[in-house]
Amino acid sequence: MSFDFSLIAESLPLMLMGIGITFKLLVISGVLGFCLAVGLLLMRISGKWYLNFPAQVYIYVFRGTPILVQIFIIYYGLPQFEWIRDSVFWAVLREPTGCAILALTLNTGAYVSEILRGGVLGVGKGLLEAGSALGMSARQKFIYITTPIAARLALPAYSNDVISLLKSTALASTITIADMTGIARTIVADTYAPYEIFMSLAIIYMIFTFGLQKLFGVIERYLGRYSRREG
Repeated sequence: MSFDFSLIAESLPLMLMGIGITFKLLVISGVLGFCLAVGLLLMRISGKWYLNFPAQVYIYVFRGTPILVQIFIIYYGLPQFEWIRDSVFWAVLREPTGCAILALTLNTGAYVSEILRGGVLGVGKGLLEAGSALGMSARQKFIYITTPIAARLALPAYSNDVISLLKSTALASTITIADMTGIARTIVADTYAPYEIFMSLAIIYMIFTFGLQKLFGVIERYLGRYSRREG
């Protein structure tokens, strides 16, 4: 089997034309998903069953079903309801990009909320007791003690989720979005050379993943600078 390097050289610039859409899906879904995750976290740790239970159900549903199925339900299923087409949500759901962002946001929010909860539960009780001894309120302890420590504990797992989200954006190509994967599929349909094209696409994603790993590594070292000094 021959490997057509000239085809790769011609295809790489075309695939990179979709990098803007790929990063648009990543950034918007990542930011919205993180905000959703914080809300779910607060519901889980509120101590009130009527907040905790719906959050648990939501997390179970979105962690228990494939992201591709969720994308299809939102893109193909929701427009079937007339009340949705007549609502303000139709401005988002009528576009494939909006549907993909919504699905990725809902999915990553469920995963990140559990990552954040793990960080919160990892904070030692002794630190909280020390805060109480200093006269800090529950809100002050959460802001000044729990949040900084939980952020450092949750960061490694959160970085893995961001990388997973980057790879999940490739599924947006299944609903006609021309991201890097969507463009690659179009090139394959024209050239009948899936091996060269998808190998090149895999290398591109690996480069981006490497960059994200290095970025989160810098952030992790920054957040852990005081721990290293104490060590």
